[in-house]
Amino acid sequence: MPSKIRILIADDHPLLREALHQVFSSKKGMEVVGEASDGEEAVNLASQLKPDIVVMDIMMPKVDGIEASRQIKKVAPNIAILILTAYDDDNYVLGLLEAGAAGYLLKSARGQDLIQAVRAIQAGESVLHPHIIEKLLKRAILRSAQTDDRKAGDLLSERETEMLELLATGMSNKEIAERLCLSLRTVKAHMSNIFTKMNVASRSEALVEGLKLGLVTLEDIKQQGASGD
Repeated sequence: MPSKIRILIADDHPLLREALHQVFSSKKGMEVVGEASDGEEAVNLASQLKPDIVVMDIMMPKVDGIEASRQIKKVAPNIAILILTAYDDDNYVLGLLEAGAAGYLLKSARGQDLIQAVRAIQAGESVLHPHIIEKLLKRAILRSAQTDDRKAGDLLSERETEMLELLATGMSNKEIAERLCLSLRTVKAHMSNIFTKMNVASRSEALVEGLKLGLVTLEDIKQQGASGD
């Protein structure tokens, strides 16, 4: 039996926490392992409980969701963070992603959208709109123009680097499997290895890190996209 997706809920509104708890608990394969009422508690519980995913509100007492995300990613980089926010301004969203969030949903989203987002993140899929991915990549390139002392070396295999490039075009795991004539299970295994080697927990983090390390470039992405036309 596959293990359940372990979820930590962080929100300062008790009614919303209760509603989220009910949504997740009602779904097979999901388990709520804890609830936090502020950002500081979210960081502490994430460190102690090591959930797979933290569903995080932004506006919380003591420590806001953005700073809590940064702190969680420092102590436990393999935890994925899904942000719930009332704001959809691009610059605001990009700031959240740069803090280490795997993706975001607006608070107007339906329960089913939330379930699908959690499952997508756990499966190594993207929950970001293509135009946000594009802007995230461009912003990461500007950041990477600054000196980065880390060396990519042989961090990823040739096949994994190829997958990272396809991932950046917005392809799903299924589409990557079809492009490379691999099974979906094999692609998922490769994605898991990529995330582990890069010390990240989501596609958005892998893309930013890949650009910073020079493992993938926009030119590579354009060539890969053109080859599938």
